[in-house]
Order: sequence, then C-alpha cells, then structure tokens
Amino acid sequence: MGREASGRGSTGGKSSLGSRKYPATATRHAAPKGEIMLGTETQGEHRKAVARASRPRFVGRPATGLLALTLLALLAAPTPATAAAEEVAEPFLQARLISEFGFLIVADHEVQFGKSGSRFDYVDEGGQDNLFFFMRHSAEVELDSAHAIVFLYQPLNLETRVEMERDVVIDGRTFPAGTPTDLRYGFDFYRLSYLYDLLDERPDDEVSLGLSLQLRNATIDFTSADGELRRTNRDIGPVPLIKLRGRAAIGERGWLGAEIDGIWAPIKYINGSSSDVEGALVDLSLRGGYEIARSLDLFVNVRYLFGGAEGTSSEDEGPGDGYVSNWLHFVTISVGLEWTPTDL
Repeated sequence: MGREASGRGSTGGKSSLGSRKYPATATRHAAPKGEIMLGTETQGEHRKAVARASRPRFVGRPATGLLALTLLALLAAPTPATAAAEEVAEPFLQARLISEFGFLIVADHEVQFGKSGSRFDYVDEGGQDNLFFFMRHSAEVELDSAHAIVFLYQPLNLETRVEMERDVVIDGRTFPAGTPTDLRYGFDFYRLSYLYDLLDERPDDEVSLGLSLQLRNATIDFTSADGELRRTNRDIGPVPLIKLRGRAAIGERGWLGAEIDGIWAPIKYINGSSSDVEGALVDLSLRGGYEIARSLDLFVNVRYLFGGAEGTSSEDEGPGDGYVSNWLHFVTISVGLEWTPTDL
C-alpha cells in the first residue's frame, strides 16, 4: 500500500481521460542491475550517446550532405581552362627540314635561239624522252605559329647525247645532220619565301598566303662530240612569285597538302629581265603524308613545273640576235621526309 500510494497522486502516476490511460510524463526508470543512473540516463545509454556524437556527420538532411560532396568534387576536378593552361604551349620558333627524291618526266620542251634559228624539240630530237633523277631540299622556320620563312634549293640538270637528225641552227651556228652532240639543260634555282598562316590557331591545318623571290641559274649547252661546234647560253636573274600553301589533317597521323608558286609577267623587271620578255612560271605540288615517328613524316609528292620565256634581250652579248624562246612542261613524282627537330 505504501509503495503504491507513493507512486500515484492527483497529478502523478497515470491520469484518467474518460476510460483511457496515458503514461505520465515524469515517470522515472529504474537502472538495470550493476549500472548507475546519470540523470535520466543509465551508464550504458550515456556511452552510446557519446559514441554517436563522435561520428562525423553532416548537419542537416542527407540531401544536404550529398550536395556538399558534389560541390567538393566539382571544385577539385580540373576545368577546361585549367587543363588547357596545363598543356605544353607550342614553341615560339619551330624548324623544319624537307627532302624529296624521285624522277622527272619531260612532257614537253622546246627552245629556239635566234629569230632565224631552228625550233628544237628536246623530247623528239634531244634525248629527253627518258626519266631523270630528281631531288629537292628546303628548310623552314616557323615563328609564333603564324609566320614562316622557307628557303628552297632545286637542282635541275638534264644531260643527253644525241646525233642530230637534221641541220639545227643555234644562235647562227649550224649543227649538221648526223653530228654527235652533247646537250645540257641546267636550270638550278634558289627560292626564298614568306608565308602567313590564316589558321594559326589550328596547328594541324594550314591556309597560308605569301610571296617568293626565286633566283634562276640557267646554263644551256649545245656541243659537238669532237668539241668543234659549241653554243652556250647562260643567265642569272631574280623572279618574284605569289605563293599559296594549304594542309589538312586526316585522322590522327595522316595529312594532305598542296602548294603553288607562280607568276605570269609580260613586263620587264617583274619577270626578272631588263627587256620586255614574256615570262611565266608555275610550280604546283600535291602531296599526302603520314607521321611514321615523332617529328618525322613520310610523304609522296606529285609536282607540275611549267615555265619559260620568249622575247629579245637588249643585253645579249652572244653571237646571236638575243632572241630566245624556251618553254617547258615537267612532271615529277617523288618520295620525301619532313623532319621537325624542334618538335622532339
């Protein structure tokens, strides 16, 4: 009776609302055997509460913690701008060496020296109906990926031996039919070019415009085998040219390229002559290449060379009257290597 009375009262124990009973809000719990009460918690409950409090947790709802993790991941990941900045920038200066080797086909080649001279066909009469060794070398310096300076050396020396099929007049000298004759057509040239790349922000593609200055070094000889008959024409002169060049990448390593240098000039000084001699030159090439190793490309090239001049030079000191007509059409097929030592 005494224990029960002490556990009930007018406001303690259980209160009555109609016939339903509800637990009192101030009920004390008895501590399990062997544990000490700490306020309203037992010793075991207190240890669990401390362990829960020591765990790392995000304040707020679970979605808030997930959002925080996502933001941290995004901040840690490199942005495109950061990745681009980390890429190695292209060097300000790049050098390139190019050599090609192959053969030359003379499609058509005719000359005449002197207004009363013979029109001589090198293909039909001069032994140029054959294949000739061909090579070409160039060095290029690229500045700031947009400007390029190119130096080209093109040796061209065609030597043949024939027996004249008819009387041939060269600058007033007659080579009678049946005369064994040594012929040389040498037309080496050197060319300096400047190019500006309109697509400098696309390192694998190119559309360039520029100018070239070519220096011709021509030697044309007709010499009888016994050395008794000889006519020689030599000429050195500058020729300005307009230059275009393009290149497009194919896949990761392949590419196609095209290049042209050319001019047609009926006016003196423009065509490299001091006389009103009509002159023209076209150097057109198409090539396809493939990167076989780092900084080294292999390519195949097809080239068309057209050029010549016709007119009378006022500075001619030879035995003839100074009139020259010389027109040629050459085709070359070659294989080449392009090495970029500054791209190692």
